[in-house]
Parts: sequence; C-alpha cells; structure tokens
Amino acid sequence: MRYFTALILVLAAACAGQSDTSIDGTFIETPAVPTDTPEARRPAKFAFGNVPGSSAQAPAPVGSYAKGCVAGAAQLPETGPTWQAMRLSRNRNWGHPELVDYVKDLSRKAAQQPGWNGLYVGDMSQPRGGPMLTGHRSHQVGLDVDIWMLPAIDLNLSREARESISSISTRRDKGAYVNGNWTRQHHEIIKAAASDRRVARIFVFPGAKVQMCKEETGDRSWLRKIRPWWGHHYHFHVRLACPNGARGCVDQAAPPAGDGCADAEQWVRNILNPPPPDPNPPKTTTSRRELTMADLPRQCSGVLASR
Repeated sequence: MRYFTALILVLAAACAGQSDTSIDGTFIETPAVPTDTPEARRPAKFAFGNVPGSSAQAPAPVGSYAKGCVAGAAQLPETGPTWQAMRLSRNRNWGHPELVDYVKDLSRKAAQQPGWNGLYVGDMSQPRGGPMLTGHRSHQVGLDVDIWMLPAIDLNLSREARESISSISTRRDKGAYVNGNWTRQHHEIIKAAASDRRVARIFVFPGAKVQMCKEETGDRSWLRKIRPWWGHHYHFHVRLACPNGARGCVDQAAPPAGDGCADAEQWVRNILNPPPPDPNPPKTTTSRRELTMADLPRQCSGVLASR
C-alpha cells in the first residue's frame, strides 16, 4: 500500500494543473509519467491491481488490449437475471459500458438454451484496466471477457461458492478434439457471441473451432471471428472491437478472410503430429518483462490519478 500511495502522489503531481475530462465529459490526454523515477519503472500491475473502483471520467478504452487501461469503467453487477460474476475476490467484473451491455445481452441469449439459465462470467477487467497482478496479459482496456463453459444452472451461488466452484474442460487430446462435456448448446452460445457486430474475435481451443466448422450448416460468416488459441477450454474469450469514436483505442488487426476452418484444422494436425524441433532456433536477445507505467499510454497516468 505504501508503494501504491506513493505512485498515486507521483501521478497526481504529473497531472497537476490538468483536467481528466473536458466540460462536456470528453476524455482528454494527460502528461506522460516521468520515466526517470523509480515509480515509473516499477511494474504497473501493482498500481492498477490495487485500485478498488473506476475513475471519474467519461468511458474510454486507452491503448491496446495488452498495453493500456480503461477510463470510466462500469461494473457488471455481481448477479443478474441471467448471469453471475465469478471469483468476486479478484474485482475483475469491470469493463467499458459497451462490454457490460454485451455480457448482459449474451447472457439472455444463453438462457434460451436448454439446460442453461444464463452465464457464469469470468474475468473482465480491473476497475481501471491495466496490467493484472496475476493471469492475463490482455484484458487491459475493458473490452475482453471470459465466459465459462460450465452451464449456469444455479444463479443463486453465494460469494463463497463462486470462489470454490470450477468450470469444466471441454477438450481432449491436448485440445485436438472436444470431449463429452461439449454440447450443441456451447456451439449455439458461441455462435450468438460471435454474431454480435461489436465482437472483434473469440478465442477457443482448436478442437472446438474444428467441431463448430463441422456442425455449422447455415451462415458460416460468424466462424471467421472464432480463432484457435492455446488453452481456452474451461472458458471462451470474447474480445470487442474498439467502440465508435474511441480515439485512444487501438484495434487488433481483422481476422484473415474466410471462415478460418482450414487454419484450425492445421492447428489440430500440429497438436497430433508436432513438427520436429528446429535444430537452429533463432536467437532472442529480449525477454518478456513486466509492463511499467512508462510503457503504457500517457493517458493511463490520468486514469490512475482520477478520483
């Protein structure tokens, strides 16, 4: 807490004389954090991971999904008619208001599936986004959400139960295929998730993408947004595109043209028959390090300093 308090004071000093919002509430830039201070060089996750609430600013995603923050985030209520937020102790049920609306919309569609009363919602973002103390490298700008594969039957779980209950895995053979937990309902919920115009892409394990490619007999355009990725068998990860007018938000490149099924099939082949290791792997001179405040967009200092 001493570090967090000191960092906030430094950030506030950096923003002295500046306003976080204009008269009409439009988000504006703030000065960059000085890079020659110990606070600016420390991992930013300690600052963002300890803030209990959102900033008093107009909603705005700032930066990219893995290097940014979110101003004026909204909190998804812990429980709603068709959803429950899980792992409440993490305080990660926050996001841009568009993400909160999306989760509510998707949960209502999920509740129409047999055996599902809605959704169990995993990690969204922290109250002001930014790097997390544990886990994700993305989820930083309030536009990402993890949806559990476990059918949400009981929507009256206690806080304690939400800490101890686990989702279910839907993969077998290291993600090459789906297992017996996979149902048509999973297919339909992910299809509904991807069919929303706000969605940029959805990450799920390769075998699930291949299975959906086999099962889909109608409009296949939504499959383009489904991207195979490691893990993602206990949940699927939805990423929204930058909202209209969000000038400080950096969109991810659009997925390649087509339904992406051939690419997913290649992922599966590589899982079942891994290519031999490269005898002369390229040498790397850089290693992954923790993001610091100096690495983030300069507006993020104002997001932290805002009351």
